[in-house]
Amino acid sequence: MRALSVRQPFAEQILRGIKTVEYRSRPTNIRERVYIYASRQPAAHEVFAKMQMEPADLPQGLIVGSVEVVGCTESSGGFRWHLAMPKRLARPLRPKNRPQPVWFNPF
Repeated sequence: MRALSVRQPFAEQILRGIKTVEYRSRPTNIRERVYIYASRQPAAHEVFAKMQMEPADLPQGLIVGSVEVVGCTESSGGFRWHLAMPKRLARPLRPKNRPQPVWFNPF
């Protein structure tokens, strides 16, 4: 199974079912369950403040769960990847292969 790299706290929002659309500059034809990799580089501090969290509160550099990519639609200046049925891993996993900015094979 491939993994999608997402910055925290967006990875956490996906797992909570709050974030059901991932905005990207390129379309995807992938329609399957993929791992969510919480990248090492977090989003801007303001995003954490809105969730009343700090970057250290969430795992980074680990696979934290999975989600189904169920569609992709064009949006002004980019694409919306539609996500559904998130599942959190009981224990985050460290990928064996080097993470990439978008898709990568973690094991």
